[in-house]
Amino acid sequence: MDIQYIAHVAKDEEGKWLKPHSLLEHLEKTAEKAAEFAAKFNSENWGRLAGLAHDAGKARLIWQKYLRVKSEYFEDGMDLSNSMYNVKHAIHGAKLIENVHGKAAGRIISYCIAGHHAGLPDWSSAEGAGQASLEYQLSQVKDLDDVHPIVWEKARSIKNLVLPWKFSPNGLDLSLWIRMLYSCLVDADFLNTEAYMEYEKSLERGKFASISELLKRLNDYNEKLIKDSSDTYLNRIRREIREKCVRMAQEPQGIYSLSVPTGGGKTLSSLAFALAHAQQHDLDRIIYVIPYTSIIEQNAEQFRKALGDDQVIEHHSSIDEHSSSYKSRLAAENWDAPVVVTTSVQFFESLFANKSSRCRKLHNIVNSVVVLDEAQLVPVEYLQPILETMQLLVEYYNVTFVICTATQPALGSRIIDGHYFKGLKEIREIIGDKSDVKKLYDSLKRVEVEFPEDLNEPITWEDLAEELSDYEQVLCIVSDRKSCRELHSLMPKDTYHLSALMCGEHRSQIIAEIKEKLQQQKPCRVISTQLVEAGVDLDFPVVYRSFAGLDSIAQAAGRCNREGKLPGFGKVVVFIPPKRPPAGLLRKSADTTYNIVSTRTDINPLEHAIYEKYFAELYWKANSLDSKDIIPLLKPDWKECGIFFRSAAERFQLIDNARQRTILVRYGEGSKLIESLKYRGPNRELLRQLQRYTVNVYKEQFYSMLSRGSIEEVQPEIYALTSEIEYDHTIGLLVDETLFDPKDLMV
Repeated sequence: MDIQYIAHVAKDEEGKWLKPHSLLEHLEKTAEKAAEFAAKFNSENWGRLAGLAHDAGKARLIWQKYLRVKSEYFEDGMDLSNSMYNVKHAIHGAKLIENVHGKAAGRIISYCIAGHHAGLPDWSSAEGAGQASLEYQLSQVKDLDDVHPIVWEKARSIKNLVLPWKFSPNGLDLSLWIRMLYSCLVDADFLNTEAYMEYEKSLERGKFASISELLKRLNDYNEKLIKDSSDTYLNRIRREIREKCVRMAQEPQGIYSLSVPTGGGKTLSSLAFALAHAQQHDLDRIIYVIPYTSIIEQNAEQFRKALGDDQVIEHHSSIDEHSSSYKSRLAAENWDAPVVVTTSVQFFESLFANKSSRCRKLHNIVNSVVVLDEAQLVPVEYLQPILETMQLLVEYYNVTFVICTATQPALGSRIIDGHYFKGLKEIREIIGDKSDVKKLYDSLKRVEVEFPEDLNEPITWEDLAEELSDYEQVLCIVSDRKSCRELHSLMPKDTYHLSALMCGEHRSQIIAEIKEKLQQQKPCRVISTQLVEAGVDLDFPVVYRSFAGLDSIAQAAGRCNREGKLPGFGKVVVFIPPKRPPAGLLRKSADTTYNIVSTRTDINPLEHAIYEKYFAELYWKANSLDSKDIIPLLKPDWKECGIFFRSAAERFQLIDNARQRTILVRYGEGSKLIESLKYRGPNRELLRQLQRYTVNVYKEQFYSMLSRGSIEEVQPEIYALTSEIEYDHTIGLLVDETLFDPKDLMV
């Protein structure tokens, strides 16, 4: 190359120019890393080609001039006269690949290259993409003669682009494969760029223990637990469950269910299965997918105790994904740890995402064990694309799923009312056959559940507060934030409040206080949203639950007499609240329960067999299991390889992200971390720490707080409270909820 062709330029912390990042070196290193990632699903050459060509558009003299003008890096004396202010580069690499390898193979890589900054595009403007569509962008590239010959040569050097398997004509397998290749490319690109811009920090990546070492640590931890615990009937059952998990871990990869009643120790048992299974099949990591951040916080803490503080990452915040800052995108989570604990929203939305920050972690799902904790909470309207994608991950990407819950959903294929529903092909139960599962559930019964005599007669909050105040220790669970605050305001002053308007660090501290009071037999009353229902190890003698889905009632019961220490059964009271649950899954679940309970007086929500009927009605008799029409958008038009990635991502929102924003709150260490972010900028470790200090609010609430100066932009698209005044140490972030009816952010 006659001039110095560069990919990036940057300054150090003292404002001095770093040595420019060579474009050729960047292409080669990115290709090497992308090929390494893609090799795990038999697509090595495809990943290498994407890496070699992704910045081909930068190998044009006009772009090199543009870079120097924009960055003010003028050292090589290039003539910068008549330079354009904004010059695209990604689409030129996409066009080059199609010219070299033809439409059949080139189109697949052109999606990845065209979208490696802006996100995977729609093929055409049919869904409203307009000039952002790949079809339109490709049509605008008229001349590639100015791309340096070496880059053409690199692109032509890749031969034998063989498809890794035969793709189905009407399935999601092609779109998922392209998204996986895209993940390999963007992660490799980000990692190589990070190594140039933040070399010292890049060296910290990947310093984790092996799966074998982690399994040894877990075994040692479990042995200590056995030694330190009393030899009770309940603890013996928990050990038996864990031993079954370890035995079944030696079986082939596939889809497993772990049906264990609440309090049966399924968290550590499922981890024992996952690590032993990963060792048996030489897998790379364990990914825990959990519905609520409150459970993530507790499970991650438990995993750290067993495996080590630095071996587990939590990923549940959106602060690194909504930012337009390039440093934020560099710092975005790529799931490079051996144990990842994340939310259902983060996991499933990423599988259908199109943005680079969301997709860069997808290739790290390959060769993993994915544990779906409380899998019954998967939204019905997205169930079909989710199940089809899960099956593809098992068949082509070396993934084992564990569907782990006390109330197993009906996710297998079945015929209902003469109609065939395509679910998961084969699910193996770890505990054994139906009789083994029934025996386990019967042996762990520790509570009695009381339903109201009249399902149509609600109780007032005032009457309920008076009733709850008669108990020294009681937990009451309601279905939304507003109800939680209304009821809490009527309770005695020492009553605890729990909801997701409290940041994760705050909730963890309150839960720790609650546990301590329960252990010391001190008075303890708690009003909470359903965030405590799954995985939060509270043990109350009495639990009240507002009328909800049978699965929610069973989960609430799991917070009652959890350790079986009461002389008799614990007491679980289901009541009819003053208003119905929020619209969506919560209301559908409650309505399904009503249909079942209103026809029978002997319903036992803790009986495992009842959930086949309950979920069959909730899931499989729904109007649509793909109500957003995600699958049609991702089925390819084979003539043009036309796929609508952007539109599918916009429709696949488990929580309506268009209606919510994330705010960093100044609670505890949050203020110090916010100031560090404000003045030093984002990095991966800082963003991980800040996840503990985030709260999601409606956009209406967000803009109201912004207009009155309550929040400020501390980094591009990252907002934080300006002071501690609007964060209450009892109930969390102070927002005006009376104007809205929470339904998306109900936890």
